[in-house]
Amino acid sequence: MHKKNRELAKIFERMADILEFLGDSKFRINTYRRVADLIGEVAEDIEELYSSGKLQALPGIGESTVKKIEEYLKSGKVSKYEELRKKVPEDLIELMDVPGIGPKTLRIAYDKLKVRSKEDFLRALQDGSLEILPGFGPKKVQNIIKGLELWKSARERIPLVEAYTIAQDLLEYMNECDSLEEISVAGSLRRVKETIGDIDILVSAPKERWGEVHNHFTEWEEIERVLAKGETKSSIILKNGRQVDLRTVEPESWGAALQYFTGSKEHNVRIRDIAKEKGLKVNEYGVFRVSDNVMIAGRTEEEVYGAIGLQCPPPEIRENWGEIELAIEHRLPELVDHSDIKGDFHMHTNWSDGAASLEEMVKTCYELGYQYIVIGDHSQSQRQANGLDPSRYEQQWKEIDNLNSIYNSRGFHILKGCEVDILPDGSLDLPDSLLEGFDFVVASIHSRFNQDNTERILKAMESPYVNLIGHPSGKSPGQREGYPLDMHKIMEQAKETGTALEINTYRVDIPPEWIRLCTEKGVKMAIVTDAHSVLHLKYMKLGVGIARRGWATKDVILNTESIEGIRKFVATKRKLLTKR
Repeated sequence: MHKKNRELAKIFERMADILEFLGDSKFRINTYRRVADLIGEVAEDIEELYSSGKLQALPGIGESTVKKIEEYLKSGKVSKYEELRKKVPEDLIELMDVPGIGPKTLRIAYDKLKVRSKEDFLRALQDGSLEILPGFGPKKVQNIIKGLELWKSARERIPLVEAYTIAQDLLEYMNECDSLEEISVAGSLRRVKETIGDIDILVSAPKERWGEVHNHFTEWEEIERVLAKGETKSSIILKNGRQVDLRTVEPESWGAALQYFTGSKEHNVRIRDIAKEKGLKVNEYGVFRVSDNVMIAGRTEEEVYGAIGLQCPPPEIRENWGEIELAIEHRLPELVDHSDIKGDFHMHTNWSDGAASLEEMVKTCYELGYQYIVIGDHSQSQRQANGLDPSRYEQQWKEIDNLNSIYNSRGFHILKGCEVDILPDGSLDLPDSLLEGFDFVVASIHSRFNQDNTERILKAMESPYVNLIGHPSGKSPGQREGYPLDMHKIMEQAKETGTALEINTYRVDIPPEWIRLCTEKGVKMAIVTDAHSVLHLKYMKLGVGIARRGWATKDVILNTESIEGIRKFVATKRKLLTKR
């Protein structure tokens, strides 16, 4: 996201929070929230949109909003925001980010318990005074405690999508430096872990050029402060508080350093033990014979693993989860690759809560080289997301038909889809008479996250029209852990009914052990971006990494099928279940 877009989106979101705390009108609060979402998700730089005159044409951007944006672009501040900030203690504004708290909860604590700081709130939580307030009780307090834990964790550990986005921006910047030869992320981000500590970047360059690399790194405009700047390692703190470390190595040690700094620790310990048994030692500089300290490998990771008799394991599975035994036998599975992906099954447009038009999403996906996409805007019960009722879906179908008349001849297909809500009793938010008209249906839960939702999902999969269960676990990074679920029952039902399970890139809601179990059982999965703007569509590559971390192979990933394969997948389920 562009820097000014990100800062402006935060300002409008924060103004909405403060206004809600102050009891202002819902209309103004919701307006600011919609503006924040739009600015945060629009692909273009807000400054370019303003200077070109296109800003006013965006939905929900009125004259008052334009003036605030103009003021920010000229002065770096929004006076209305500065005025509002003075009305609420800064500590309480920060606590509004905590899941389960929010402006309304803080207002009650402010009025009834005279809470004026973070310490006051935590004290009220611990001494039980918050629990006895009207509308609270033990369950709500427990949810607040969980929210605080998640919030604290998110501040200490970087959610995967955030770390990936930071790293991609930094890699793009670093590639402007002519001195480097190779560059890659390393550490837990390269292994695609759900959360990341510090972001690790590795660079290879001739030793005499290392200074230029570190100079370039420490001059990035996103830096808050430089923690250390050395010959081989520099560390920075970004304006968002995240730490990034950069190391430089010589080209002949590139593979060895990449293997070493990717980890995991458990994987690397096993590798060193195997090398030791062969009279070798492995470190970040290369593979050496112990007898005479001669380097025998190090330029590539394949060289490093090959020198000790192993097949090179993909970085995503280097956790000592059985990959080393298979690498010794040269029997590692061939994991799904980004080049295998032919489409995306879950995205939103400005028909519901997306920032981009249907045409913009289609154009971007076509340029990504896909064969097909599914447009999956929310159904009617999602009022806060501007969900579509049957008549609006039918209007959208006409627009999709028009676009297909242009794109089908180019080998690209836009499938009519939806993200239909699974209601509390397991029924669906749209009638079968309408669902039958869709090309592909995603069904998801958006409510009652504190209950076991196994039966709810099982019932939804019994519909002949449901092809994919969206974000099955209900998890959301930094917001909630997800609801209780019997995943074994879900997998069995998915396989029996011919329903796929979603690997949602943004939510990272299916852990690697579930993906691996699905792979072993032959349960189909679909990697989706759940994109709400054209910017989010680039996360497909990250989604593939999440699937690979769970040992997913091409045959279980629905996105690797051709358009004909997708139509057959849908038709097979309909034929199977309508016979029941």
